[in-house]
Amino acid sequence: MKTLRIPRPIVIASLVALMVPIVLFAPKAYAESYVAGQFGATFPQSLSNGKVTQDGFGGLGLSDQPLQRSALLGAKFGHYFAKARWLGVEAGLSYTTPHLKQGSITFSGPGGSTPSPILSGLHHRVITLDTDVIFRYPGYRLQPYFGIGPSILMARLRGSDGATGQSSTALGFNAEGGVQYYITRQWTFFGEAKYTRARMNYSSAHSDENADPFAFRATYSVLALSVGIGYHF
Repeated sequence: MKTLRIPRPIVIASLVALMVPIVLFAPKAYAESYVAGQFGATFPQSLSNGKVTQDGFGGLGLSDQPLQRSALLGAKFGHYFAKARWLGVEAGLSYTTPHLKQGSITFSGPGGSTPSPILSGLHHRVITLDTDVIFRYPGYRLQPYFGIGPSILMARLRGSDGATGQSSTALGFNAEGGVQYYITRQWTFFGEAKYTRARMNYSSAHSDENADPFAFRATYSVLALSVGIGYHF
């Protein structure tokens, strides 16, 4: 019986044809660091589960306080590992100003509830530091990713001119997801959604009876949508 012998040049050409798409679309096989800048918008929920902590008024509950939408600016630095291309770590910094809207607040306690007069809005600044573990699909160009980790939120409320105001530094958490596209080997464009939540304690002026605003504790949660450009090296 005769065996079929395929010429060597045909075998080599076939292997090359098979390997070309694998090489072109294979994941990157080296460690990666990156820096990125981003901008977008925040969509905060109302400050909720509020409790007054001002000296002499502690224990009173607060109705939800609505926050305004705001622009967002941010930057981040990250690194993906060579031996686990799908795994990385990331540190981020963002700035936003979800001001408190003008309106009335209802105070509640053992004796019932009482609405306040109409109060002017408050300036609200929030700086957030994130440290996340990032998981990605290490494809050739299009790479979806998600991450989760702790956040440090540094917020400040300011009322009328000359008032002391209130500040809060709190530990929270965040979860993010997005898609990045490699325009070149170094440059990426990405879109991202991030949810952040923390229990804030605005408490810098407890002993000041005329504090504006008064000291209180409330839950802050926000969804941020952003786009950005990253440089990988």
